[in-house]
Amino acid sequence: MTLSFQLDRTSPVPLYHQLASQLEATIDDGRLAPGDQIENEVALADRLGLSRPTVRRAIQDLVAKGLLVRQRGVGTQVASRMVHRRVELTSLHDDLTRAGRSPRTQVLAFEPDRHEPRACRALGLDPGTPLLFLERLRFAGREPLALMHNWLPPRFADVTAEDLQEQGLYELLRARGGHPAVARQQIGARQASAREAKLLETRRSAPLLTMTRSAFDAAGGALEFGDHSYRSDSYSIEVMVVER
Repeated sequence: MTLSFQLDRTSPVPLYHQLASQLEATIDDGRLAPGDQIENEVALADRLGLSRPTVRRAIQDLVAKGLLVRQRGVGTQVASRMVHRRVELTSLHDDLTRAGRSPRTQVLAFEPDRHEPRACRALGLDPGTPLLFLERLRFAGREPLALMHNWLPPRFADVTAEDLQEQGLYELLRARGGHPAVARQQIGARQASAREAKLLETRRSAPLLTMTRSAFDAAGGALEFGDHSYRSDSYSIEVMVVER
């Protein structure tokens, strides 16, 4: 694909950085998709009137960020965009925002007063406690990334579907005095159901990463129980381990 770039040679911003930033923007907005091949360094340098070292450094910056990959005999291609999530108390919305991935949310279900004994047990609540149930499809740019199910205790009954389309869940909880301090989390894997495959735009029985989480505030108050599934080709979980 031949792309147009606007380089300002009078700017104090180095030309390699201008080129790298504009290339990155074409990846973020979808003009360049995973697997797309970009022009080789010689052709790009000649077309833009730049030196090869300038173009090479711009491309290398994006390789270092994991946005481009070089393959001998193939050239330089856009990498599969994988979200790397550390095991810490952040929301996927926070992680995508931090990575510059433009999170977007589609609310599929919003059910107040839902009775779910499994979620109540996970949160240490009476089994008859009415919960707010949420089902959301989270996108990174245009790509569906995760199907998310959450149950919230009655203290967060004023959360609305409109809130969830605009903000991350943990941001909404914090605004209501719910500050996540500790969580129990379990990570697994399984095959996608037909519905999951359709929503996540992957093949049926494709491998999915799964995560359940019960989050609490510093006083032990229940905040949320989540049961989520993620496309394994676009998402990974990073765990740091230390010797005992």
